[in-house]
Amino acid sequence: MLHKISEPISATMSEMTRTTAMTLGLLVTMLAACAPGPMLVTAPVLRTEESAFTGTASVPTSLAPSSRSHARADERSDEPDRGRRFWVADKRFYFSKWYAGKHRKMINFGCTRAPYYAPSPLCSDDRGFHHGLDVAMACGTRLFAGLRGTVVRPKSPGSLGSAYGRFAFRLRNHRLDRDIVFGHVGKVYVQPGDRVGRGDLVALASDEGAPDGCHLHFEVRPKGGSYDQAVNPRSVVDLRLRR
Repeated sequence: MLHKISEPISATMSEMTRTTAMTLGLLVTMLAACAPGPMLVTAPVLRTEESAFTGTASVPTSLAPSSRSHARADERSDEPDRGRRFWVADKRFYFSKWYAGKHRKMINFGCTRAPYYAPSPLCSDDRGFHHGLDVAMACGTRLFAGLRGTVVRPKSPGSLGSAYGRFAFRLRNHRLDRDIVFGHVGKVYVQPGDRVGRGDLVALASDEGAPDGCHLHFEVRPKGGSYDQAVNPRSVVDLRLRR
């Protein structure tokens, strides 16, 4: 009698076990279908505004210096760039408060054999005169305001020609009474009339208007002066082998 009673009980328990397993399996399937996928850690989204300076740039209202895309560009300082040639013997890499990373000089200020400049009466052997300092760097390298200043209006005295690139601009430092030229930039984060502080992100390097690859053309002029009044930028750019 005990054997006969236990048979239905065992069958019932087996059926309950199968039902429970099926229910759990269904729940797991439903959860998997609803799950958004593997958990990802994403960078914060930056809010942007339209920039009137270039018509194409955007102005971050909060900056992330550790942004992966910019960091990768900054780190590519020593990679060869197609079309780039160096017209200096110095192969060292320099830090500066004006840009991220460390980079080589490409063309010095003054007389040069670089073929992009017409022979100058200031130079011998038919060499041309370069009115700034070219620093080789990857496109997308971040450029900063090394000094406080005001972004100069493009059509004011000393306006820049097309050789500097479409988005080139000047930053005026009133203490030095100097205009600092950022040439061959791509994306620009400032607008004419903006007051910027030291260390502010102002642009990204590019090859805009440059025949010799991505680089920063750094030039220092008297306030409102033209390119032929440019002075040696050495003391302003302040290149250093160590931070």
